Amino acid sequence: MASDNTAKKHILIVEDESQISRFLQLELEHENYATTTCADGRAALDLALAKDFDLIILDVMLPSLNGIEVLRRLRQTKQTPVIILTARDQVVDKVTGLDIGADDYMTKPFAIEELLARIRLHTKNRTAGSTLRCGKLSIDSDARVAAYDGHAVDLTKKEFDLLEYLMKNRNIVVGREKLLDAVWGFDFYGSTNVVDVYVRYLRSKIDDVYGVTVIETVRGAGYVIR
Repeated sequence: MASDNTAKKHILIVEDESQISRFLQLELEHENYATTTCADGRAALDLALAKDFDLIILDVMLPSLNGIEVLRRLRQTKQTPVIILTARDQVVDKVTGLDIGADDYMTKPFAIEELLARIRLHTKNRTAGSTLRCGKLSIDSDARVAAYDGHAVDLTKKEFDLLEYLMKNRNIVVGREKLLDAVWGFDFYGSTNVVDVYVRYLRSKIDDVYGVTVIETVRGAGYVIR
């Protein structure tokens, strides 16, 4: 049930467990968010495509269409922030969710305070007009476009977020733990391998294509763009 107050940030809750859905709805409305709830994957996708929500909380195990497929189809046309909230806690599930475009991934049971903090993080208004440059590499944070020597570089959401963070910290060596916290915003149970994987993705799309070294590895310390 959605609020009529258009000044509020509007969150779509996609959850087929009625008690969890109602709990989330009450907590979010208490925090002055407007909410819409949905218990079916296909119906949720239709809603997400038809309306401009500020954020979507998305379960994975859903009737009609699972959450991963909902997200995959949504990302073909829209970049609405999505937090996956699920009982599936395997690293491979997290990687899959993030790789196809989730902004965050939380597992059940969860602390509502942590979820609210992540919602605040992902619904912050972007700062206007920020183009970052380093040599021939440039990224437009508002348009979420990356380019090298004027040629567009096709990046997934997490690839862009990682590149953007390294660009913002140009000439600073950033450790894997800090990158994991800043870009993914959740604890990978101590594993930072996902950072190395995404750095390889970026290198395959920039360094390997243009014969350059954009992201340097500092052994034992992390990564840096100079």
